[in-house]
Amino acid sequence: MLGELLRDAFGIDANNISINRDRYSLNSLNGFFDTGEGQFFFKFHQEEGEEEMSGEYYRADILARAKLPVDLPVLSSVLPGEQILVYRRRSDPRFSDVLRALDLSGDPVSEAKAIQAEADLSDALLAVYLQSLHPITPEQSAAEPVHRLFYERLIEPLTGKYPGGRLLSFYIDKDFAFPGVELDWQTLASAHFVVNGVRYGRTLGQLFDEAAERLNPRRLADAGGVIAHGDAHNANVWYSEHPDGTAALSFFDPAFAGEHVPTLLAEVKTTFHNMLAHPLWLYDPADAADTWQARAEISAGDLIVTTDFALSRIRLALMDVKAQRLWKPLLATLAERGMLPDDWRRVVRLGLFLCPTLVMNLRAGAGNHNEVSSLIGLSVAVMAGSEPDSGDDVVSRFLDAIDPHQGIAETPSGLK
Repeated sequence: MLGELLRDAFGIDANNISINRDRYSLNSLNGFFDTGEGQFFFKFHQEEGEEEMSGEYYRADILARAKLPVDLPVLSSVLPGEQILVYRRRSDPRFSDVLRALDLSGDPVSEAKAIQAEADLSDALLAVYLQSLHPITPEQSAAEPVHRLFYERLIEPLTGKYPGGRLLSFYIDKDFAFPGVELDWQTLASAHFVVNGVRYGRTLGQLFDEAAERLNPRRLADAGGVIAHGDAHNANVWYSEHPDGTAALSFFDPAFAGEHVPTLLAEVKTTFHNMLAHPLWLYDPADAADTWQARAEISAGDLIVTTDFALSRIRLALMDVKAQRLWKPLLATLAERGMLPDDWRRVVRLGLFLCPTLVMNLRAGAGNHNEVSSLIGLSVAVMAGSEPDSGDDVVSRFLDAIDPHQGIAETPSGLK
């Protein structure tokens, strides 16, 4: 079937076609094939309702013109249902695979090289963001494909009805099982999470409702727009080692790239999926259940969660790099230009919250997730979306560190 698709789309005869078993390809398929002209890597991505969406799906040229490091495809198709990118095959690993190994090994030399590569990429991104930052209209914001990763997963694609889309199909009116407790959606959606003694002020139901209102694409024009990849999680980033011992990162698969990406959304997917989604729980739920413990109970309307899950040293270091080299100076510039909304923390939090909850079904038994990974995942999502009633956690410390009005520059130090 893939051979016929490649022949119809590009007029090529593909041989030795293989499909990768890829933990990171949650909404896409990738693999390899050969032709008489060499070896190639292919990837295609599909979203619900994409046949009703307008605009080109793959726009690597936007990033290339902005001088960002991006691997340009040699072939591309933008037809709905046949949106395929073909690249020359590379021997470089993806940054996601490099970091997964560092989660488990903690080699200091390799960690330092990876952290510097992330810092260099953040510097390059910041330069493009600051150069391209400009006011945008609600119409320009609404036309950007990045919203397919956030708002458009909350609604029905054709009617715009809320709740709909993935929110409706994943969670509403479903039953949930965690170690220690089983409950229905109504109970879960209205419960306040208390994670390792920290109580969170907003419930799952409130967070989804707030996201549907505040992340409406037309409302996100208030912080201007930038040129951005929009979906630069590390499975879309090559890691290239150089003979001098350094390493560099470069993008591919810019399915959601744009010239008017709402500024506060530009780095949200990167921040969540490259840091808070690890180690293991989002992409490797079976391994997470063997590594981490988590239990829950319901008490007076609170979901009491106890877990030993924590970010690894490399993820905390990457969060600090992203905070200091990109988020903090970007927000400071927005503040200086009078473009930073008063509720910017809510916008960022709501974006972070939607990353794990709508990228895949976190309900145990519905897909790959089990009771342990489901509980950890929903707990992390609530931590991302809601301020704690008192005390702090890794997300609140991160937001304090990037707040242009506070001047705090602390390194996040785990979820506990």
